[in-house]
Parts: sequence; C-alpha cells; structure tokens
Amino acid sequence: MSEVYAARRARLRERCQAGGSASALVTRPANVRYLAGPAPQDTVLLLGKREDVLVCAGPSDDRPSAAGGRPDEALRRHILSGPGGDPAVAAADLAQAQGADSLALEEHHLTVARHRAVRSVAPRLRLADLGGAVEQLRVVKDEEEISCLRIGAEIADQALGELLESILVGRTERHLALELERRLVDHGADGPAFPTSVAAGPNAGRRGHRPTDRRVEEGDFLSVCLGATYRGYRCEIGRTFVIGTSPADWQIELYDLVFAAQRAGRESLVPGAAYRDVDRAARQVLDSAGYTQGLPPLTGHGVGLEIDEDPQLTPAAMGKLDACVPVTVEPGVHLPGRGGVRIDDTLVVRPEADGGPELLTITTKELLAL
Repeated sequence: MSEVYAARRARLRERCQAGGSASALVTRPANVRYLAGPAPQDTVLLLGKREDVLVCAGPSDDRPSAAGGRPDEALRRHILSGPGGDPAVAAADLAQAQGADSLALEEHHLTVARHRAVRSVAPRLRLADLGGAVEQLRVVKDEEEISCLRIGAEIADQALGELLESILVGRTERHLALELERRLVDHGADGPAFPTSVAAGPNAGRRGHRPTDRRVEEGDFLSVCLGATYRGYRCEIGRTFVIGTSPADWQIELYDLVFAAQRAGRESLVPGAAYRDVDRAARQVLDSAGYTQGLPPLTGHGVGLEIDEDPQLTPAAMGKLDACVPVTVEPGVHLPGRGGVRIDDTLVVRPEADGGPELLTITTKELLAL
C-alpha cells in the first residue's frame, strides 16, 4: 500500500503546485487516512517541500489497526514531545523549517482559532486554501477500495438477513438497531458505518430516523437502514418490509412506486451521466404520482472513507459521474401518521461494457411480509 499512498500524495502535490503552493497541511482525518493510511487520532499530514511528515500528538503502538493496517511506513513521523500540543501548529513550523514560502490548508476543516495559531507560529508562510482537493481525489475509487466496500456490503447483507429470520413483533426499534450493530461486528465489521435506523409503523420511511422505544406491531411497515465499516470504508443498505400479515393495498402501491423510482435511479448510473439527471430519474417517478411534498433533498450520495461523500445526487448538483464511483440510490416516501417506504442500495458506477452498475447490497427488494 505504500506505493498507493505515495501515488495519491503525488497527485495532490501536483494540484498544490499548480495552485502556487510548495507544501500542504492535511488535517481532516479521512483525508489523512486516504493519503497516509490508518493513523492515530489527531494526526496531521504535512506535504513538505523536502519530505512528507506525519505529525502525531503522542506515541502510538505500531500494531495493525482495525481500520486496515499501519500508517505508510515510508513516511517520517514527528511525535510531539509534550501533552497539549497541536499537530497542525507543529506541522506548520516544520514546513517553515523546510524552507517553504507557502502552505495550503484545509480551511473548511480548521477552526478560526487553529488557523490563527498556524499563522502565529509560521508568520513567513503565505497561507492558501487547499479547498476540497483531497475530497475530489477520493471520489473515484481504486479496486482495492471497492473490494473493501464490497466486503462491507456483504457483512451488512448478512446482518440484515439474520434479523429477518428472527421474531420481530413486540420488539422495540431501539432493541432491533442494537442487535443489528452487534451482528455487524460479529461478522467482521470495524463497526456500524453510521447510527443504525429502525423505524416501525408511522415512523417507517423517515430518512435518518433515530430508533425509539416504539414496539413493532402486526401490519406495520418496518424500514431498516444500516451500514458496515470495513477497513475504514463505509457502505449503506436500506429496506422496507411489512410485519406479520399480507400487505394492505396502499402499502403495495406505495412500495411499488418507491421501488420503481429506485430502479430508475439505479439504471441511470452510467459514466458521463450528470448528477442531477440521476436524481431527476428517480424523483420524476415520485413527482408524477403526486408525491412532490416532503421528498428527501437528495436521491443518493457517494460513499467511501466517510458515509456521505461527493458526489451528491441532488436536483442542483453540478458534475458528471465517472466509472468506479460508489454511490447510494435511496429514494423514499413518508406519509405522516401512516409510515412509508425507503429502499437504499450501494452501487459502483461501471460502463455498459463491464456490465453496467455493480450492485453491492444484494438483499432482496421484494416486499416481504415478516
């Protein structure tokens, strides 16, 4: 992996130099992880004029981490000597010592106070904004990254499948969410990719619903959204079921509508497709059925080292999809007081010659009565 990390840093260095900066300070944890491998908490990365350095708040053991191994062994580590020091400030001092005249910062991640501290320790440096340069590099995944997402999706599918074989009536949303998260870890996940959502009855279909003590009852819609983190990479799956009885006509109608919207979104995932067109493909199905109010603000989003990355599949999004970009497609409808439906998959954009979009989350989307 050392060569992979070095190549990523080289691409970032080219961007920095094109913007007139000799060095860069990367502070956002996911970006440090992308460029240098799993690192201790609060570690920052200096892309220096003479050498790249990991600046750590304190000593750490060198055992492989659950997030996928050790930091890049080719990088020199600078350990702060005492407690309370700021690695970002120390890194700026190192950049100045290396003879840099400029330093690009992730201003969207630094606090004002931290930015001032960097300025005070390195007054001769011209500070510039690195912007979202690393996030842009992260959008297209290599096959090793996609493999981690694929394994995470298999773990999430397995955990969800086991839950569906258990008795659900009478159990609370909170209890079911905790059980799902335990099963994720049991099957090899680092942990949940985000707080697991279980929503029953009138709560079903709400995006980001936090589980409550409401108990599952017969006739409920039950919507579940969960994800696994594997070697630092995060995926997502969401499904909706009916509990204990044959679905009512309105439940079948609503489910079929959301399923059609999700299928339209999935089928539009081709290299070169505009982000907004993917959103439009799914949204138009729901709009045409009269569900224009209360729809989620987006149809999907990128996933990777964070559960919500670029691209954002929204009505106003700018940009086009590339191959090897993993995204979710997750339309939903919630009817206040009645419940609703969410269907959520993680897929990888692939060209038609390679079989089209690769579906990572494969739990059935048939409307099951559990």
